[in-house]
Amino acid sequence: MNFQELLAFAERHPYLSLALAGLTLAIVYTEIARLFRGYKALRPAELTVLINRENALVVDLSASADFEKGHIAGSKSVQPSQFDPENKLLAPARQLPVVVVCRNGQASADAAKRLKKAGFEKVYWLDGGILAWQQADLPLVKGRA
Repeated sequence: MNFQELLAFAERHPYLSLALAGLTLAIVYTEIARLFRGYKALRPAELTVLINRENALVVDLSASADFEKGHIAGSKSVQPSQFDPENKLLAPARQLPVVVVCRNGQASADAAKRLKKAGFEKVYWLDGGILAWQQADLPLVKGRA
């Protein structure tokens, strides 16, 4: 396909061409925003490496009942309503890797953003949350931490 054929297609199908342009811009914007947000998404395997090699602090924002049903070994439970970067658990960990997790990855992404704004240096979130951890067949610990 050459440039002339591409222009002819765009003239015959203006709505498809606009949709393609819009989607392309949305993808480019999302990827650029991801580069500059200051915190990184982790997959479960990457989280295990971070825990084992760099002694990362894992903060679980799940509800208490969900946390007791299953959480990542060594993670600390913090209720979303009580999440504060100046919390006595978090404040001393400003130079350590801090990983925020929740059940599905939504609340933890917002918490990671707050930590980064508060000056934490190494901030991560578990993309997909505990559900992704389970889908990777990684173990969960039951009970309170």
